[in-house]
Amino acid sequence: MNFRLLAPAEEEKMGTGVHSSSEVYTSDSEKGFAVNINPSTSPELDAGAKFVLVSKGSWLHCGYHLTTSIVGPVILTLPFSFTLLGWVGGVLWLTLAGVVTFYSYNLLSVVLEHHAQLGRRQFRFRDMARDILGPRWAKYYVGPLQFVICFGTVIGGPLVGGKSLKFIYSLYHPDGAMKLYQFIIICGVITMILAQLPSFHSLRHVNLVGLILSVIYATCVTVGCIYIGHSKDAPPRDYSVRGSVADQLFGVFNGISIIATIYASGIIPEIQATLAPPVEGKMFKGLCLCYSVIAATYFSISISGYWAFGNLANGTILANFIGETKLLLPKWFFVMTNMFILVQVMALTAVYLQPTNELFEATFGDPKMGQFSMRNVVPRVLSRSLSVAAATLIAAMLPFFADLMALFGALAFVPLDFILPMVFYNITFKPSKHSITFWVNTLIAVASSVLVVIGGVAAIRQIVLDAKTYSLFSDG
Repeated sequence: MNFRLLAPAEEEKMGTGVHSSSEVYTSDSEKGFAVNINPSTSPELDAGAKFVLVSKGSWLHCGYHLTTSIVGPVILTLPFSFTLLGWVGGVLWLTLAGVVTFYSYNLLSVVLEHHAQLGRRQFRFRDMARDILGPRWAKYYVGPLQFVICFGTVIGGPLVGGKSLKFIYSLYHPDGAMKLYQFIIICGVITMILAQLPSFHSLRHVNLVGLILSVIYATCVTVGCIYIGHSKDAPPRDYSVRGSVADQLFGVFNGISIIATIYASGIIPEIQATLAPPVEGKMFKGLCLCYSVIAATYFSISISGYWAFGNLANGTILANFIGETKLLLPKWFFVMTNMFILVQVMALTAVYLQPTNELFEATFGDPKMGQFSMRNVVPRVLSRSLSVAAATLIAAMLPFFADLMALFGALAFVPLDFILPMVFYNITFKPSKHSITFWVNTLIAVASSVLVVIGGVAAIRQIVLDAKTYSLFSDG
């Protein structure tokens, strides 16, 4: 299957041609798309698109953003997903989900490129929905779903970072007085500082560091799994799927949902908006860079972790590196790996701040004033700081938020990344109902809709099972 799909007009060489880099695009907030205007005309972008989604990036920058938005500490749950699916099911679904999401993101890119060539460059997911499906879909469905994903990730960032910091602290001060919520607040302050970076493009070097660190800590975890698997402390390996028939069935659903969410992004249009025109072909190169990192990290962690620990793999594989009476690896290994995770998750959090920053900027900013004028700086600093403060407070109050994110992932990530790209492509290009493309897209959309229901039910069941352990400001 050729992932670099072309629009029908391109295939027939009847398209309007690639726009030149001198073209200027402006946002039409009512219609949800950008309108190509004469370069001599003053652009009328809203403040969100003009200041946050500034289009200056290269395909490499795009690759950095994509990788950091997708590859995060959640990949440490991959061996656990294999305990629910087994060797064959785990490897097959990990591969299939990768192929489907690469295809899906490429479809989104093709649709965005098509509208850009027609002079209607779309900067945001809700722009696409408003232009293709109608304003109600953008306002009441796509916009809220994306906000839940992005703000939920901003909540999860300080939480994951705080747990990494607390673990390092506990290694040296096992009876220390500091609580988890204090480390979450520390990470919230770091997030608040990163939130003040003015635009998505400003994160390009931060995200390069994030990409490098994700590869490094994935390598560390893989090496750790192989070392323990060959050591005298290696646990007995059992690769059978545990539990009753009902537990196994729900486990399969949960494993499928975990892997689908691990590939999710939810902000592909915003990332493509950072590309300098002409945009044609750049996103595909960025996706190739991103999925090279994904292939290297996802498969190495999932296979080595499941090989070493079998169906004893914990929710995060790092927990398996701690024996009943001692650490199975040197203390410096845990410090180094957790520091890498901490820094990378801060970069990831900064990426998911951008759509909310853009929304605040569009609401409170004035595009007719300078980006760094007092009129725009004051509401920018206040809105971003208050949103991060609120996210940090929620993370400190609800350290069990990961269970809720599993539910949000099933109900929000899957529609945005698996369903809507297929719908957008079929509506935009209207492929023949006799074509393979139409039926592949339809099949993926229908199967993903079933996944939404299955993943939602599995997530709710897990919340019910874990509810008795929930407590506000807990130290777990």
